[in-house]
Amino acid sequence: MDRGTFPQAVALLLAVCSLGPTSLAETVYCDLQPVDPQVTYITSQVSEGCVAQSPNATLEVHILFLEFLKEVSVLELTLQTSKQNGTLPREVLLILSTNKTIFLKLQAPGIPLHLAYNPNLVIFQEPAEVNTTQLPPFATKGELLNWAETKGPITSAAELNNPQSILLRLDQAPRSPSSCSLEPHKDMGHTLEWSPNAQASVRGCRLEGVAGHKEAHILRVLPGPEAWPRTVTVKVELSCASRDPDAAVLILQGPPYVSWLIDANHNMQIWTTGEYSFKIFPEKNIRGFHLPNTTQGLLGEARRLNASVVASFVELPLASVVSLRAPSCGSGLQPSPTPVQTTPPKEGCNQELLLSLIQPKCSDDVMTLVLNKDLITTLRCTITSLTFWDSSCQAEDRDDQFVLRSGYSSCGMIVTENVISNEVIVNLLSSSSPQQKKVQCINMDSLSFQLGLYLSPHFLQASNTIELGQQGFVQVSVSPSIPELTIQLDSCQLNLGPDMEIVELIHSQAAKSSCVSLLSPSPGGDMRFSFLLRGYMVPMPTTGILSCTVALRLSTWSLDVQRTVSTRLNVVSPGLHDKGLVLPAVLGITFGAFLIGALLTAALWYIYLHTRHPGKREPVVAVAAPASSESSSTNHSIGSTQSTPCSTSSMA
Repeated sequence: MDRGTFPQAVALLLAVCSLGPTSLAETVYCDLQPVDPQVTYITSQVSEGCVAQSPNATLEVHILFLEFLKEVSVLELTLQTSKQNGTLPREVLLILSTNKTIFLKLQAPGIPLHLAYNPNLVIFQEPAEVNTTQLPPFATKGELLNWAETKGPITSAAELNNPQSILLRLDQAPRSPSSCSLEPHKDMGHTLEWSPNAQASVRGCRLEGVAGHKEAHILRVLPGPEAWPRTVTVKVELSCASRDPDAAVLILQGPPYVSWLIDANHNMQIWTTGEYSFKIFPEKNIRGFHLPNTTQGLLGEARRLNASVVASFVELPLASVVSLRAPSCGSGLQPSPTPVQTTPPKEGCNQELLLSLIQPKCSDDVMTLVLNKDLITTLRCTITSLTFWDSSCQAEDRDDQFVLRSGYSSCGMIVTENVISNEVIVNLLSSSSPQQKKVQCINMDSLSFQLGLYLSPHFLQASNTIELGQQGFVQVSVSPSIPELTIQLDSCQLNLGPDMEIVELIHSQAAKSSCVSLLSPSPGGDMRFSFLLRGYMVPMPTTGILSCTVALRLSTWSLDVQRTVSTRLNVVSPGLHDKGLVLPAVLGITFGAFLIGALLTAALWYIYLHTRHPGKREPVVAVAAPASSESSSTNHSIGSTQSTPCSTSSMA
């Protein structure tokens, strides 16, 4: 055998025969120090959490307890749901509890989402098309959980430490319990995955007594709280000048239930536990080896594989995706630069986040903007001046904030019939050119809100009376139409009096039950829906108040302005409409009278055929009874009250 291949043959023999902890690997000297390669990962492990299933609930509640280190952080939050085969996804209430200020980038396409949060701590980077609620202050997690349970069954809850991005999947977890009880060191499985804000700690060293240029990258994945089969995707990006497969070795060690999917941009030797496959051939699984589960043992494996340098050694919690980037390959150890100062490096002002803080508040014909000085300092910005377009309108410098305010008739306000606009000019110490942001207010006095009830889908004539068991059609309109304004029907309800439960028709822009249908808007953009009023109630209501809340949002705003419009209704039992019988009752009575007349005619004909003298034949003329002759006798039977299929607990 060639002497150059002998060490590798010995290494293979040792790996296959599983000669581990008692070998020389336990005494390998290697002083691990921070090095340059970057490692990021995505995991489903949380410090505390729970997952439950509630298949029959119309609302699912998710809670995120977020703990951050910095005063201001940026968080990407994505919600996903699988396709429902044409059915609408369930309504979702997401509760965000955070200890520090965050700039939130939210993505929830096609999901009827209602967000509960503290507006003083959560700032949207972009306008979010969701309904929002201010989260009440709670002293403990238990108080928040109790409050959340009053809204609906809790589907998931998790505590995350310093997250950078979160993916929350709304699909039901079939093996989960029916209730959500927080557990320490919880694996959220498919429900939640997240990546931390800080990169993983990466160390490296030079192996004494080994010559050559071969380097080892060692990844050790620690066991999770639950042992079930899973695949860890390992992405490796090396900057190697040559394509020599002996230039690097990748050592992957994890629990026995973990397999590996390797996506590498360079040929390298692979040494893993369990089974592994390559991204280009994912169906071809290759059996791995038994590897030691200690630091010294893994360093010994690298030495037996003839690696002279451990270019990266990292230990991670059980992850789904791990990414390794090394700026060099085969050039020896690349230590991290030693910090020479005790203060963090000077970074420039984050102007994008600063401008996102500028959100006007409009009331009593006054536009007001407030900037918190602590947030400005955290963004490393120094404001030298803050004005409206008219530079004479300067912000007031208070103890802990800048306050810029003006009436609608001054400071360069542009007043149209429906919108008041201006521009905020921010001068920064770090920038020679000023930053500008357009701000707007809605002139609510110029808007008119109307709500009408109709008894047919043609929306021709409004009515103030509805019968039990009858379908009502509702149209909500806002005039005049404003191109910059987005209008949505946030919620609707029917209050039938103090002795009846309030009937929720629409909540968070979604139908509350199967008795409610959201209809296409009118040609003029008016919002429409229909509902079926239950046919039997005790006690029977006589009046009701139908009210709807409309959410208005300008294109430059991230917050909604809400207005409620209502109308009073008379509720009557079927057939007792104060203005006569309604069309369905008239058609029913007419058809019933015709049917009774036909049956009566057939009965008379049958009697005649069986009672006449057999030898005497006379011409017979059949005369149908007029429909109107029976209408009065059928009024009470046709007008009886029936319970509809929409008799659910959510309906009154």
